[in-house]
Amino acid sequence: MRIFVLSTFLALGASTVQAADVVAEHPAPSVAFEAPAYTWSGAYLGIQGGGGWANGKFSGLGISSSEDANGGLFGAFAGYNYQFDNDLVVGIEGDVEYNWNEQEIFGADFGTDWAGSVRGRVGYAFDRALIYATAGWAATQGYVDVPGLGKDEETFNGYTVGAGLDYAFTGNIFGRIEYRYNDFGKKELQGVSVDVDQHAVKVGLGIKF
Repeated sequence: MRIFVLSTFLALGASTVQAADVVAEHPAPSVAFEAPAYTWSGAYLGIQGGGGWANGKFSGLGISSSEDANGGLFGAFAGYNYQFDNDLVVGIEGDVEYNWNEQEIFGADFGTDWAGSVRGRVGYAFDRALIYATAGWAATQGYVDVPGLGKDEETFNGYTVGAGLDYAFTGNIFGRIEYRYNDFGKKELQGVSVDVDQHAVKVGLGIKF
């Protein structure tokens, strides 16, 4: 009887060791966690600032000259992006800003102040980095202020083209750097034809919804 009981315990012990070996040799599969890829789709808005280098070409009334009007700028932008599965991003964006630039020419002050644009955008996303090109309609308010004659203002309309980089710091906060060339076209101010264009470099901070 004792031999039978001892044999039973030995058999149970061996079975337990074999079962432990099976568990050790075949661990439970682990599940790898992958963070979802960043998407640029959605609406956004932000603020931006930088510098503008404007040029005015004047002709008429015996005047033929070209003068620069350079200064800082500050404004806001808003838009909407859609990202395709192949990381192509298309969107539309508008902005408005104020330019602090003025230059004296022949005793008169020339400059531009308010400006804005509506543009299309197309770019390619490298996860949190978005490289893009942009183009569309642009306008600015230009003026010539002549002592004794007063200030003459006109809204100049033209086009803008440029390129930039957006980078997402978090899920909904992104930074931006952008270059734009603006050709605002030609208007007559104080009887003189004025043709205005501008180069601008901007940095911005935005929120994506």
